[in-house]
Amino acid sequence: MMTGTFLSDAERMDRHYRYQRFIYDLTRTHYLIGRKHLIEDLKPGPGEKVLEIGCGTAWNLIRIAGRYPEAEVFGIDVSNAMLDTARASVKRHGLAGRIHVAQADATAFSGRQAFGAAEFDRVFFSYALSMIPGWRDALSAGVAHLAPGGRLHIADFGQCERLPSSFKAAFFRFLQHYTVTPRGDLEQTCERVCAEQGLSLTFRRLHRGYTDYAVLSRTPGQT
Repeated sequence: MMTGTFLSDAERMDRHYRYQRFIYDLTRTHYLIGRKHLIEDLKPGPGEKVLEIGCGTAWNLIRIAGRYPEAEVFGIDVSNAMLDTARASVKRHGLAGRIHVAQADATAFSGRQAFGAAEFDRVFFSYALSMIPGWRDALSAGVAHLAPGGRLHIADFGQCERLPSSFKAAFFRFLQHYTVTPRGDLEQTCERVCAEQGLSLTFRRLHRGYTDYAVLSRTPGQT
């Protein structure tokens, strides 16, 4: 634990979500509008492993477990406070045997240490990279856990380039209040990672630029 005036990422997020976690899902439904598209696009096969990095309250994990009942579902988050809420929600939905969560730093985690699994068939970030200070390292860590033939999906806030400038300015001020920073160079960063790792990339700007949606794919047999 860090001392003095400096906080670790875990401490910072625990403080941020100490009370917000109880109303988080109710207040995010209307503006995290790319989540359902991401879940529908995952399409894991039977027995395949799905990992969410930055799983928060497990809202996504619960829906993935319901949508894909034969998949194995995992999630990590740096905030123990959020994971307390996640575990309670998973238990309430009767999914404690199917959804596994662990505390870990997105920028430097080990799937083997957290879950006994070094690779995952689907890895995803749902509106998490815009909240992670070291988001490029988190993206690299996610790619490092991608199995051959696997895909990494990202849904996050875009630059709202086809929406009114007044909306963008007000919306970005709102996001800043919650320590959220849309990543203007997300596409370029994904392109660089794909070039370095030999992955393929599809990148789409949805909802008039409100949502950036990326899929980084590893070919079968590639390690």
